[in-house]
Amino acid sequence: MARWLRRQGHAVSRKRVARLMRKMGLSAIYKKPNTGKPFPGHKIYPYLLKGLAIDAPNQVLCADVCYITMRRSFLYLVAIMDWYSRKVLSWRLSNTLEADFCVAALR
Repeated sequence: MARWLRRQGHAVSRKRVARLMRKMGLSAIYKKPNTGKPFPGHKIYPYLLKGLAIDAPNQVLCADVCYITMRRSFLYLVAIMDWYSRKVLSWRLSNTLEADFCVAALR
């Protein structure tokens, strides 16, 4: 916003724009920090790989499911990765968050 106002010929700083936006109750639409903080009531699981020397392929695999924002919906991506070689072994995309595409990637 500050850049756009400067291009329009207004002499404003980033801090002034942030202060005025706060005063008007406006905020940018993006993920805010601290989104990864655990909920107080949830169980915390121990890290089982602590102290394990990963020195061979196919010894430890990991999986991750994330979403990709599209214009009007989301696409879900699952990836299976080998920790030793850091290669993506398999991945699948889906427009629904059902277990089918995760199992397909695992197979």
